[in-house]
Amino acid sequence: MRYRQLGRTGFQVSALGLGTNSLGSRASEAESHRILNRALEAGITLIDTANTYGHGTSETVIGQWLAPHRQEVALATKAVLPVGSGPNDRGASRYHLVRELEGSLRRLRTDYIDLYQVHTFDPKTPLEETLQTLDEFVRAGKVRYVGASNYRAWELMKALSVSERLHVVPFVTNQVSYSLADRTPERELNALARDQGVGIIAYYPLASGILTGKYRAGQAAPPESRGATRSGGRYQDVGLLALADAVRTVAEDLGATTPQVSLAWLMTNSVVCSAIAGARTVEQLEENLKSVDITLGEEALSALDGASAPYKAREPFSEARLD
Repeated sequence: MRYRQLGRTGFQVSALGLGTNSLGSRASEAESHRILNRALEAGITLIDTANTYGHGTSETVIGQWLAPHRQEVALATKAVLPVGSGPNDRGASRYHLVRELEGSLRRLRTDYIDLYQVHTFDPKTPLEETLQTLDEFVRAGKVRYVGASNYRAWELMKALSVSERLHVVPFVTNQVSYSLADRTPERELNALARDQGVGIIAYYPLASGILTGKYRAGQAAPPESRGATRSGGRYQDVGLLALADAVRTVAEDLGATTPQVSLAWLMTNSVVCSAIAGARTVEQLEENLKSVDITLGEEALSALDGASAPYKAREPFSEARLD
């Protein structure tokens, strides 16, 4: 496994992280624990979850497993997205963040979070309130580092400026959709992150399964896949399927697979401190782990850049936002 600094900090995290949206829901409790055990055995330290994943079941399943491994993992979770229909069941207010942090700590059965992330920008709450609350979490020992998620470049820069003005802990990461099928961070965000020492954590690095190579034009989606239950849309998008085919060609030349090359491509970018890949089976995790050992030469990188270039200018593949 390779390790990188978490943004401007001295804290090291695995270049390949484990996304846990499926744990406790699409993956059974037993399989979830097998995935976590294998990830840790392989050197993955960054375990990323959120209070909304599986309505809290992801955090609960991780919490059942965590205690004997607590010092070996970098535990990341998030809050801000809606958890109910009430007026204070969402957002980055002091009220909501305090309540949700306490809930996450209970479900995870730990007394601190390594990286606590604001799941998206909240236009209705002053950044001063949000950032001062996060600073209090750090000072109380309940959180080690704080990060953003789904922040656009101007939102992140404004937050960093407010942190500096208030002398409170700044965001050290921004978790965003980033893949060969979504290169929108390269327009502004990556340059800002590099300049300000903010690490990019890439979610949906396989574009919600499209870059696994399992979907092909004119063929039915595999049973139990996302594409089998979501007709039309991205899983039949001609451009995305052509991109997956192009990545497959590069992968075959390297004796690798489409997801392995897709993940390896992200890890060539020094501003990416970790690529968060989900898995609902140990076999999927094993596939992803091999990406760490792949070296992409100039010819492969050029082919991937050319095939994915149109996805710099498109809309983000995924972008969680509050109204």
